[in-house]
Amino acid sequence: MLSCRSMLYQTIKKKKKNKRKNENKIAANRAVSRKQSSISKNNESPYQEYEEEEDTGEGFSLKTSAPPSHTHGVQPLGNLYLNPGFINSRNTGLGNLQTLTDELVLDILGLLDGTHLGVLATVSKSFYVFTNHEPLWRNLVLENLNGGFSYNGSWKSTYIAASYPSFEVSDICVSRLRVRDFYSDYLFQSWLCANLEMKPEWLERDNIIRRKGISVEEFVLNFEEPNKPVLLEGCLDNWVAPKKWDTDYLVRLCGDVRFAVGPVEMKLEEYFKYSDQTREERPLYLFDPKFAEKVPKLGSEYEVPVYFGEDLFNVLGNERPDYRWIIIGPAGSGSSFHIDPNSTSAWNAVIKGSKKWVLFPPDVVPPGVHPSPDGAEVACPVSIIEWFMNFYGATKTWKKKPIECICRAGEVIFVPNGWWHLVINLEESIAITQNYVSRRNLLNVLDFLKRPNANTLVSGTRDRVNLYDKFKNAIETSFPGTLEQLVQEAEEKRAQQKLSFWDTVTDSKVGAFKFSF
Repeated sequence: MLSCRSMLYQTIKKKKKNKRKNENKIAANRAVSRKQSSISKNNESPYQEYEEEEDTGEGFSLKTSAPPSHTHGVQPLGNLYLNPGFINSRNTGLGNLQTLTDELVLDILGLLDGTHLGVLATVSKSFYVFTNHEPLWRNLVLENLNGGFSYNGSWKSTYIAASYPSFEVSDICVSRLRVRDFYSDYLFQSWLCANLEMKPEWLERDNIIRRKGISVEEFVLNFEEPNKPVLLEGCLDNWVAPKKWDTDYLVRLCGDVRFAVGPVEMKLEEYFKYSDQTREERPLYLFDPKFAEKVPKLGSEYEVPVYFGEDLFNVLGNERPDYRWIIIGPAGSGSSFHIDPNSTSAWNAVIKGSKKWVLFPPDVVPPGVHPSPDGAEVACPVSIIEWFMNFYGATKTWKKKPIECICRAGEVIFVPNGWWHLVINLEESIAITQNYVSRRNLLNVLDFLKRPNANTLVSGTRDRVNLYDKFKNAIETSFPGTLEQLVQEAEEKRAQQKLSFWDTVTDSKVGAFKFSF
């Protein structure tokens, strides 16, 4: 890892050679150097062993569709240190508010409506930049328009077009004035994360076990019972969905049906219009649990892979928690680190596109993730790209490295219960995922449902408090003696003191080679 002095020296040298060409790379390098230094000091845990590792910060590149610099000319704060005679116009334009952090300034501006933001933008260059921060306008659209909007290239122009329908949409031109000498790490990083390409080294690690054509018994014995991830090939060969589910077909099939997209519902036609244009740090993700009820034909064009046929939550009928979702999103969209709900296991089938997966076992909390002691809340205050920029490199020296893979169209990944996982779409992607409970996981789910704070932990159902009793009683009625048998088997296994997963895992590319954790 480079020291701050070494990084500054290299940056100055590059700047003298070609200042304009390297402005964005300087920003990326400085941000990574500062954040990785903080990680190595403050995020040590029993599961990791950090070593000094040289990181030049090279290799960052912008997407081909990205503008060459920030829309309003915002530069990272480090660039101000290279020009000590300059004054940060961010501070002069804020007046007495300059002592506030950028985050706090934006929190305050988030209390205003669109009209007041527009007025405040005329006060100073600094307020102009802050009030044009796209997430402010995104929040206004999502909170006030309830999905009744058509994305117009930016959230500000979308808000104007929806709020003032008398305006011709084609005539709405959001001002993009560039402000000189405005330095802000926070605002620059938001732009950088929205326009950064995934580095090749973030994609190259592929240490998941891959299997094709295995029997159900082999899957249960080698993966479900030991709670190990696996990537399964060939499961979608007989599905209709991979042959038909492109954007045109889905738009025609679904028509005016609205699907859950973040806090709103949108028609697929409007969502695809948004996803084709968006260039933001956290793109909206279509994630709908009722898709098969809304459009039954969607539910009939895929089938549950044979390995996941047993789902004991079915004994609850219509009272079972949400368990299946259609997932659609552009490149860069995805899910930050989380554990699947209600201690269930899951499978995720990619129909179109590809996804990068990073998984940590239940006893290893990913870097940058801070769950509450009771597990009810998880603080993960960075975007997915920012996590890769600032935390991914640290996992290279951990004894327990994450399980990683790229899951492509036609492939299915098995996510065992309790595993932390992050997913990012590498291109526009369509997928189906289902959470389920089998006999191998039944006791875990029941233990989860009867926790004292089940009313905050349980999700996907209106009756959180009584779900445990309903499920347990339904299992005992439908499968008499099953619970007693599973408890007895679990006690026998604990007595045998079996080796852990980390003592037996092998690299799928090398066969019998064990990870050197």
